[in-house]
Amino acid sequence: MHPFLGLTVAVILLASCFAGRSLRQAAEDVLQPLAVGDLVTARAKLSRYVGRDTADLSEAEILRAVLETVTENATDGVMAPLFYAILGASLPIGSAPIALAYKAASTLDSMVGYRDPPYTHLGWFSARLEDVLTWLPCRLHVLTLALWSGSPQRVWQLCQRDAVQDPSPNSGWSECAYAAILGVQVGGINRYKGVIKPKPILGDPLNPISAEKIRQALHLTRVSFLSWLVVWLVLIWRSR
Repeated sequence: MHPFLGLTVAVILLASCFAGRSLRQAAEDVLQPLAVGDLVTARAKLSRYVGRDTADLSEAEILRAVLETVTENATDGVMAPLFYAILGASLPIGSAPIALAYKAASTLDSMVGYRDPPYTHLGWFSARLEDVLTWLPCRLHVLTLALWSGSPQRVWQLCQRDAVQDPSPNSGWSECAYAAILGVQVGGINRYKGVIKPKPILGDPLNPISAEKIRQALHLTRVSFLSWLVVWLVLIWRSR
């Protein structure tokens, strides 16, 4: 209808694809009551954001759940949409449609991409599609984090040691990269609707998981996001 109107709508739609602020707000929503020792409220808040049972979690388990959530979703909620937005910018269709298409696949995976009934057969395609679409952005994100850590070889080796044990081809890599940089360990026993489901142990327990470590993880996501933007803008500038 009008170029300026189209650009405005595209910017709004594109902004909706990035969950960086949402991840930060969700983490703080849980960390604030936890800071004053209110485990009951922290558990209730956490239950809004994770699928695991939260009613009996200790403070350490709550902190682990928050860290696992912000580090897993950093890839599919922030970096992968940016990857496809940048890809779309080089195509006639533009950034917003490509990023939205990825978010649609990712959201469908979150909704029905489970192996448990009633989604056993319904969700397999959306789960596999999201895995394939996220694979390359996830590795690039891990590489970016490793470079910013100052010890890329150590981070990559730790991911090769631990992340491959995770049944997901992407979430284990994302969580493990953050764990390696922060010097913490994630994974272990979780309960879903009363059923115990162990997750692979990722990272080495050099430091305890704390609110500060979670905020450092969120900062790393922001740094990685801005790094990709800067590199993309430099490449555009040099190509002109």
